[in-house]
Amino acid sequence: MLNISENKIKDLSPFKDSESLQITVASKEKKTRVKILFVSCCVVFLMLFLPWTQYIRSKGYVTMLQPEHRAQTIHSVIAGRIEKWYVREGAFVSKGDTIVSITEVKDEYFDSLLLPRTQLQVDAKNQSAISYREKVKALDGQIAALKQNNIIVKEQGRNKLEMAKLKVTSDSIRFEQAKINYEIGLKQLERTETLNQEGLRSLTDLETRKLKFQEVQASVIAAENSLLSSKNAYISALLELDAIDNDFKDKLAKAESDMFTAQSSQYDAEGSATKLENQYANYETRSGFRHILAPQDGFIAEAIQVGLGETIKEGEPIVNIVPSNGELAVEMYVSPVDLPLMMVGKKVRFIFDGWPAIVFTGWPQLSNGTFGGVIVAIDQFAGSNNQFRVLVAEDPEEEAWPEVLRVGSGADGIAMLNDVPVWYEIWRQLNGFPADYYTRVQKEEIAKGKK
Repeated sequence: MLNISENKIKDLSPFKDSESLQITVASKEKKTRVKILFVSCCVVFLMLFLPWTQYIRSKGYVTMLQPEHRAQTIHSVIAGRIEKWYVREGAFVSKGDTIVSITEVKDEYFDSLLLPRTQLQVDAKNQSAISYREKVKALDGQIAALKQNNIIVKEQGRNKLEMAKLKVTSDSIRFEQAKINYEIGLKQLERTETLNQEGLRSLTDLETRKLKFQEVQASVIAAENSLLSSKNAYISALLELDAIDNDFKDKLAKAESDMFTAQSSQYDAEGSATKLENQYANYETRSGFRHILAPQDGFIAEAIQVGLGETIKEGEPIVNIVPSNGELAVEMYVSPVDLPLMMVGKKVRFIFDGWPAIVFTGWPQLSNGTFGGVIVAIDQFAGSNNQFRVLVAEDPEEEAWPEVLRVGSGADGIAMLNDVPVWYEIWRQLNGFPADYYTRVQKEEIAKGKK
């Protein structure tokens, strides 16, 4: 019914007895419902244009930002037997505190005087090395003395050879003189014999001349003999000079051989001493490993090896310790499709287990009970779960994380992305399109525009 006439049927004829007509008449309640439906549709339509913050949600757990501050297992460096526990589980220990002491189980370390006796061996070897070193010095001095003495002896030999040479020259001149005297004497004897035969000289003069001639002959023989003796002395001096070199070389070779032998013994003693010193240092260091010390301040989390008298192997874990100091962080994992949206410096909101929170992921301004974080590292490869690990530290610009937050607590991470209209987000979700995110340049431009 168009209801364009000014005459109302209900005024002319009452609808009391006509139920079908009463149904067609709009009541106040129905009008109210239509208005509510209309207003609701308008509100929903307007909400489609409200800003919506896109996000990526991921589970994680609380850890330490620095690797050295994370929970660690303390191992035994040496094999041994548990002797005494000094702490209990949950106790706080400072760096250097003794956690447990162990005793040796290898027979080569049973000696209680192992270090002093090893030190005695080291001292003995060092003294032996010193003795050989002094022997090398003595032999070196002996070699120097031999060389100096050889210079003097050779000079004496050269002088003796020169003297023998001059003696040969002198005896040669004397021998030549004797031969001339012999010739003169022979001629004088012949003249004397001739004059004696002629009666001009007496027999006594002839006999006197013969005696003198005999003396001349003897002097020639003596001069020749002296010359031969001088030549023999020259040859002996020459041989003696060569013998001086040979004797010096022999003595020098023997002294050098003794020196090299002493040097070899010295180096061997020094090497043995160094080896013993190394062994002593190893023993001393090993004795320090008999007490398991706390590497840093922290709390004893779990004793893996328990009891007394239990034997442990080298490198076997003994106890777990959780460091007490360090900056907290959250390890969260994202799928490969969301990895391009993760960047170092991006803001992340967290909901920690045990802290109630009211979260509107699309409207983070209305959320309450969440804590801020900043991405500091992203793994370059996917883990065994085919997801990438993202390390998030506390945001210094946001509210501080709870002081009682412990390592290993669960954390629900929400990485905030771009602000888009609600209708766009619904359309993106229906079509399966990836989320949008701001670049650094876009963030700077948006910040300038807000200012």
